[in-house]
Amino acid sequence: MNNKRILITGAGSGFGEGTAIGLAQLGHQVIAGVQISPQVTALRLKAKELGLENNLRVERLDILDPYDVNYALTWDIDILLSNAGMGEAGPVFEIPVDLVRRNFETNVFAPLDLAQKFIAKFINEKRKGKVVFTSSMGGLFTPAGYGIYVSTKHALEAIAEALQNELKPYNIQIQTINPGAYLTGYNETMADNPFRWLDDSKNFTKRADMRATFDSLLGTPEGRLDPKEMIDAMIEIVPSETGKFRNVVPKFVEDMLKDHQLKAWENTI
Repeated sequence: MNNKRILITGAGSGFGEGTAIGLAQLGHQVIAGVQISPQVTALRLKAKELGLENNLRVERLDILDPYDVNYALTWDIDILLSNAGMGEAGPVFEIPVDLVRRNFETNVFAPLDLAQKFIAKFINEKRKGKVVFTSSMGGLFTPAGYGIYVSTKHALEAIAEALQNELKPYNIQIQTINPGAYLTGYNETMADNPFRWLDDSKNFTKRADMRATFDSLLGTPEGRLDPKEMIDAMIEIVPSETGKFRNVVPKFVEDMLKDHQLKAWENTI
């Protein structure tokens, strides 16, 4: 495999950080875009400790900051791994709509804007390119309590599928990566978010019931998977020039999603 120049957004922690390090260790030239300045210092120190200074460049890239985005467009890359995201959870019929808008801004509009700009750059330069979106198992089904977050990933799935078809004439590849419930802290933080606004004196949904819903999903071994499995898969998928459009890991989650989608045709009110 030829070494690639790869930009990763949301590389300050979790899958993004692990994938950035793993790809750099394989010899790829990686730019790790992180959201806040303290993450820049921390990851640069880690890169130095691992002897990766020549392969792993760390830059601040808040995808909601137009100045950061414009600077990122000066970087010469072959692959964009659009990994940055956040999650709002809670009952769809009660969650404040401004939080919904914020989640779509971070998970859909900003990644689409960044992808469009890099795609235009690839096309104008008349060369191959690739965009990989970190979606979710939640992009393919909707568990109670997570409807808003997974709706952003449903949207991302649709965008990616359209892009794949539209960009074939330009030799630009599109993929999605759909992680299961890995223990990176991301899902756990998302599950805490509703308790900023849920109020037992005002909301129909009670805090204890909401916590029980989250615990039923995240408190099992299937909800606390070792993220190394996902990171290893991403390290293989992202630079590859062949592979599946949609990449669900682990396999038992892929099987569950296929079964869920079949059963959806028999769902009744």
